[in-house]
Amino acid sequence: MPVRQLPETIVNRIAAGEVVERPASVVKELVENAIDAGASRIDIFTDGGGRRRIGITDDGSGMTYGDLALAVDRHATSKLDDEDLLRIRTLGFRGEALPSIGAVAKLGITTRHLSEPHAWSLAVEAGEKSGIMPAALSQGTRVEVSDLFYATPARLKFLKTDRTEAEAIREVVRRLAMARPDIAFTLAGEERAPMTWAAALPGAAGRLTRLGDILGADFRGSAIEVRSEREGVVIEGFAAAPPLTRANALGQYLFVNDRPVRDKLILGAVRAAYSDYLPRDRHPVVALFVTTDPQEVDANVHPAKTEVRFRNAGLVRALIVHALKDGLAREGKRTAANSDGAALASFRPSFAPRPGNWDWRRSPAYPTGPMPAFEGSAAPAFAEPGQAAFDVGTPTADVRFQETAPADLLDRPLGAARTQIHETYIVSQTRDGLVVVDQHAAHERIVYEKLKASLARNGVQRQILLIPEIVELDEATVEKLIARAEELASFGLAIESFGPGAVAVRETPSLLGKTNAGSLLRDLAEHMAEWDEALPLERRLMHVAATMACHGSVRAGRRLKPEEMNALLREMEDTPNSGQCNHGRPTYVELKLSDIEKLFGRR
Repeated sequence: MPVRQLPETIVNRIAAGEVVERPASVVKELVENAIDAGASRIDIFTDGGGRRRIGITDDGSGMTYGDLALAVDRHATSKLDDEDLLRIRTLGFRGEALPSIGAVAKLGITTRHLSEPHAWSLAVEAGEKSGIMPAALSQGTRVEVSDLFYATPARLKFLKTDRTEAEAIREVVRRLAMARPDIAFTLAGEERAPMTWAAALPGAAGRLTRLGDILGADFRGSAIEVRSEREGVVIEGFAAAPPLTRANALGQYLFVNDRPVRDKLILGAVRAAYSDYLPRDRHPVVALFVTTDPQEVDANVHPAKTEVRFRNAGLVRALIVHALKDGLAREGKRTAANSDGAALASFRPSFAPRPGNWDWRRSPAYPTGPMPAFEGSAAPAFAEPGQAAFDVGTPTADVRFQETAPADLLDRPLGAARTQIHETYIVSQTRDGLVVVDQHAAHERIVYEKLKASLARNGVQRQILLIPEIVELDEATVEKLIARAEELASFGLAIESFGPGAVAVRETPSLLGKTNAGSLLRDLAEHMAEWDEALPLERRLMHVAATMACHGSVRAGRRLKPEEMNALLREMEDTPNSGQCNHGRPTYVELKLSDIEKLFGRR
């Protein structure tokens, strides 16, 4: 087959495939153009998931007659001051969005620049440009796109349902609205009720307001402000406290110079920063904004501009990890109970009589059989089923009120220990409420932080076993452990091969005290099986420390003395990140006295 030059219409349709993948791509390009035009308000309307119609109206600077004539030609753009592609200060710069849309759909543009006496309009249909006509518009630009992909019917087969495409458009607008809280957005269409995000005040408060409007009140209530800066790179934004998580990474919103991106480097840094707080199958919710010199980031590596490449990727990653860890450590004592009211809701009575309509004969204590005979005016006793409800059984610990607890302990954040219930939970009293502590989760965090501090300071202190403990395991597990013996030794766990299918444990970390070496090694081997060689050494060591901390902490089911309970509470107060254990579970639940009074109708 001979080589031939393709017609310009075919070339334009092929090029359009790189930019216009689906209706959401059209919305993204047009809204970015409106933002670059300096709009303070952008209205988006869609019909049929964007396939039948997309309308974008803004109050930006608009275009002159000459600009409009060039805007729909390929490789024509107003986004570049010169030919330096390393100094990109706008969201769009390729000069292919409008001609690509016009090649596969019916495109109409009405615009007015303040220097023009009136507006001008232009239509493009399947790549064919009409003449420019006078039109009516007060200011800005209105773009209408209809019958998307009618010029390329094969592309229609790959579109999903109208509802799915509408949701993709909604996600695009959400991300752009998060990036620019100073701009008011309205999104409307037949598939949804109109959504409006008013322009917010400048600064962190305004940004949090916009993020709360989009991500919900639960994010606003648990958001932690983060910021870090070095060598001209600024990382700022908000991260949700560890109790607020998602099953996937879709709740992580990342922006580079106000451009929404999906960058693996940044996603990996977020995961590393939260590694001490979340279970492996949960993901944090964050909105991070990276600001840097345009020359330090390449925004031209993806046709849809959804990926970037940093000149100094290591610096960006380190700043993100530092900013998130610093913010999480600052708010480390925040727990699920303190942030979303879940603890209070769990105490709500499942049965609540309505005043005025209550009949005591509907009480569970009311006898169902014949009423007994009473002599005189003696009141009837409680029936057996009702009386049994008051039988709480033998207490699992000494529940006597500790009158001797110093009064100043009540003013400490976690108060004075009063009792232990079910040999698992410590109940303490504060000046204005009570706290319930999971003793195992709390001590696990304490041991973990001590292991990390010891490793950073001068290495983990070891205890040499008088008689090495021999642990029998399958040969594959033994090979995994021996291969990581050097890393385990850095945490004070000295092991060596003891023939096929066995490991000799000669030293263990002093912090763990007496521990079950066999159980510890099996857990370590399971974690190592999931490691990737690309996982940084620091992360692998933290996994080892977390596993050791779990085995070296106070177990549920162990009865504690009052002085032991108070000592644990004081250590929690002095330990960073003590609001969660290193598996992401809360270590304590706090109830204010005012909340308790509400439960009993005193408020």
